[in-house]
Parts: sequence; C-alpha cells; structure tokens
Amino acid sequence: MTHRRLGALAALSVAATLVVSVLIGSPASAATVTYGQDVSGYQGNVNWSAQWNAGSRFAYIKATEGTYYTNPYFAQQYNGSYNIGMIRGSYHFAIPSDSGGATQADYFVNHGGGWSKDGKTLPGALDIEYNPYGATCYGFSQANMVNWIRAFLNQYYARTGRWAVIYTTTDWWTTCTGNYSGFWANSPLWIARYSSAPGTLPAGAPTWSFWQYSSTGPFAGDSNQWNGALDRLKALACNGTC
Repeated sequence: MTHRRLGALAALSVAATLVVSVLIGSPASAATVTYGQDVSGYQGNVNWSAQWNAGSRFAYIKATEGTYYTNPYFAQQYNGSYNIGMIRGSYHFAIPSDSGGATQADYFVNHGGGWSKDGKTLPGALDIEYNPYGATCYGFSQANMVNWIRAFLNQYYARTGRWAVIYTTTDWWTTCTGNYSGFWANSPLWIARYSSAPGTLPAGAPTWSFWQYSSTGPFAGDSNQWNGALDRLKALACNGTC
C-alpha cells in the first residue's frame, strides 16, 4: 500500500463479472476476474454504497501497523463494506524493525485482524514491502526477514486457523527475502504492480490471487482484482466451512 496513505494515516455470474470488467475498463484481459479495493485510515469514512455501485465486490481494510497503530476508521470501513454485501478482510502493515513477527501477528488479531467463518470474511493479509521510514529491508538480512515472516504467518495461523495472504512486490521480495519460495503453498499471493499486467511473480508462486493494479481509481484507496469469479473468492473466505 502506498506511503501516502500510511503516513496520514447472490453470487455474481461469470457473465456479470465480465460485464463489470468491461464497465470498469481495468487492465484485465479476457480472463474472469472480480474487482475490489483496499483502504486505510487515509480514506476516512468510505461511501460503500458508491463503491458497490461502481463494481467493487471485495475490500481489504488496514487494521494495524507495527504494534503502535490502529486505523481510527477501521470499524466504519470494515463493517460498512460487509453491510453493503462485500467480502472483506483486514491487513497489517508490517514494521519488522519494531518487534517480532509473532508479536505483530498477535497485535493484528487483537485489533481487527481475526477471521470468522461467516462466508464474507477473508483471511488477514500481511502487507510486507518497502520501509517508508528508512532502510528498504528494515536492517534485516534476507534470512532474518524470512524468519520474521515465518513467525508472523505461524502465529496468525495458530490464532485463527488460517494462513495469511501476503501482499508484496516482486522487487521487494527478491531484494529482502532473496526471492524465498517457501510460503506460497499456504499463503495466497497479493501482488502489487501498477501496470497493465501483474508481471513477474516471486519465485515459487504458482499464480497471483490478488493484484493491486492502481492507486488512482476507479475505486477509493487502491484498486484490485481477484484472480477468478466471485464464487471462488467466497470459497477462500469460507475455507471449506460454509
């Protein structure tokens, strides 16, 4: 997610999904995708009815950062997107230099990052990317960064029974983890690339699950795609329990 936001800090048919694709005019090709967005405290109170009418069907909401910040608009954004009919989840902006991975996973779960088997709640996401406050890799070696991420994922799984989604860029992942390939068997990849295609993925990732393709619309916050039809997104939310 962008430093700008950080600092200020019923299923649709395949045909309907493709119609949304045409109306929004995003970088998608002929493949079936579902559109959504992510927001943070920078967006304030979001008009979720307008977002729904514009074609957004899912939302990720910033809940926490490090162990020192919670989004003051989290309740309005998280509950508002849910109440309008979206599938929604929350994300944590990682600051590895602040505290350990397990500690930050606990802070995330304790402040809105949990998961419930209601069919409309996505697993939490770990936003791990360029350091907006200093050294790109937070002063960590590649091995230590992999260990930090592993500690976060394992603790999140222990607390929720779900593996967290990982949001990153291929460049940061390559630079700061050595292009580590060991997490993608469990954690869906949320790739960030503002372009006409997701581009090269981190090593070992079989595909992208979410793609953040624009920070300038059409939706509030950042605009995203889910790599599939809405029923498959619901399946991720359900985790086989609904």
